[in-house]
This record gives sequence, C-alpha cells and structure tokens, in this order.
Amino acid sequence: MSNPVAGRLEIVSDAICPWCWIGKAHLDGALALLAAEGLTFDIGWLPYQLNPDMPEGGVDRRTYRTEKFGSWERSQELDAQVADAGRVAGVVFRHDLMARTPNTIEAHRLIRLAGADGVQHAAMERVFRAYFQEGQDIGSRAVLAALGADAGMAPLTLAAFAEGDAARDEVVAETLALAQAGISGVPSFLLDRHLLFSGAMPAERMADGFRRAVAILRDRAA
Repeated sequence: MSNPVAGRLEIVSDAICPWCWIGKAHLDGALALLAAEGLTFDIGWLPYQLNPDMPEGGVDRRTYRTEKFGSWERSQELDAQVADAGRVAGVVFRHDLMARTPNTIEAHRLIRLAGADGVQHAAMERVFRAYFQEGQDIGSRAVLAALGADAGMAPLTLAAFAEGDAARDEVVAETLALAQAGISGVPSFLLDRHLLFSGAMPAERMADGFRRAVAILRDRAA
C-alpha cells in the first residue's frame, strides 16, 4: 500500500525566471529523497509575472537586458552566474540562443490548463527547457501548444488553449492574489498554502525544509 500524500506542494514561479528552473531541478532531487522515505506530495505550479507590463509580443532580449542592467556586459556577467548555478543543479543554459524576452501570460495559461490533464509538472519543465536551453519563443501560442503536446496535454485542452483565452482570467487573478499575500520573489514554495521559503536552495536543504514543514502541520492538526 502506498503512503498517503503529505500535502499540496505548490511552486510560485515565472517561466522566464532562471532561478525557477534551477529551483525545479533541486526540487526534483528533494522529492526523490523524500519519496525514498515514504513522503510524497501533490505538486502544483502557480503563476507570477516578473514583467507584467511586457508587450504581448515580447522584446529583443539584448536591448531589454542592456537597458535593465546598464550594459550588455553586465547582463552577460549575470548570465554566467546563472549558468554556473545551473551546472551545479544539472541544467544547461544556452543564453546565446535566447533572442527575445517574452510576456509570460500565455505560458502561464498553458501551465494552468496542463493541471487539468495531470501534467503540470512536465509542462513546466518543457517550457523552461524550451526557453532557457532551446531559445524558443515561449510568448507564441503555436510554440506553447507544441510544448504542451510534448508534455502530454490532451488535444481538447490544447485546442482550448490555442483557440481562445481559457484560464487567462484565472491566471491574472491568481497572480494578483499571490502578490497581495506578500509573495514578491520566485521561486517560492507553499505547503497547503503556507509559505515555506523562497529561493533555489540545494535539494538536501529543500528536502529538510519540507520535512520540517510536514511535521509542524501534522502537529497542528493533531
């Protein structure tokens, strides 16, 4: 008999946040450690837009980053730091392939809809890899629909995504609610809607944090 799940573990993230992809890699390691101990979770992903005012079509990444950080050289220094952290986590960044900084509302719609098909975790990974490693434009509905198919989303779900604005209102409302709740950094990790911590900490430390949180919530419920 399998062990009951320890709770609903949700990750607040943005699809263009490199630390969120690194955090997911560490999360997967932490979940494997805990599963070996009989501790499992329902996993979900919640939307957060780092650049909510980004034009719908996105912008040229070099221009955007140069303006944001004062120079392209400074942007490259920060990219190198991210790439180093990624290698430790086991993910490879290809900043040389990343031409545009997209608006992520469409990516968040896809991820939310993927939850209905039970493949949200896989869809989030596919979107991260498409942007950070393959240089794909994750602001494009056509690109995102193909990524959703890769992750195992159902044809009817993908049709709803591609043909209208399904889940857009929900994504906007959830983003606003999380911001109003005081979440301002990503990735952030919630267990049964209790904020545990933010940041892409190593798998062992993450696992320890989850263990402690489960113990505290179980004590409160006793």
